[in-house]
Amino acid sequence: MRSLLTAAAALCLLAASTTPASASGSGAFELYRAGADAVTYDPNMVPVGSRAAVIPFTTGKTTVVLLIVHGLLPNRHYGAHVHTKPCGPDPADAGPHFQNKPDPVTPSVDPAYANPENEVWLDFVTGPHGQAVATAKVRWRFGDRPAGSLVIHRDHTHTEPGQAGVAGPRLACVNADF
Repeated sequence: MRSLLTAAAALCLLAASTTPASASGSGAFELYRAGADAVTYDPNMVPVGSRAAVIPFTTGKTTVVLLIVHGLLPNRHYGAHVHTKPCGPDPADAGPHFQNKPDPVTPSVDPAYANPENEVWLDFVTGPHGQAVATAKVRWRFGDRPAGSLVIHRDHTHTEPGQAGVAGPRLACVNADF
């Protein structure tokens, strides 16, 4: 609880000095249905009813994305990234990771493109009640190309060549416009 209060205080300070981006996303995870705000593809790893909120902020040429989750598995490592498309019935429907400078090769596993400076990586470890707060800061703003969701992955994000950006299966998805 103390870490969530500290995160909330940090958010208040951040909000006082930045401008929220045009949209955010939040909701309770549920099995896919048209219009769902948050979808779980693996209820054993991201239980139905657990919650997430995604809040992007911009200041100058910098974007900070805040992720808050509650009700996931306790004391567990997860990966999370901003993806290009909204959530759909299939985990792949969210498209690839959003990249400021897109890799001409898909899927992108080249660390020159798949890295935390070119993508939004929000890896986190949950506490004893499945709660976590993660932030990512990038030195660019979302522009004309859309980003439509945040995807929670099974593992923390790899960085080595040939595996860069890989974080295991897609467990859940939160619709959010950035």
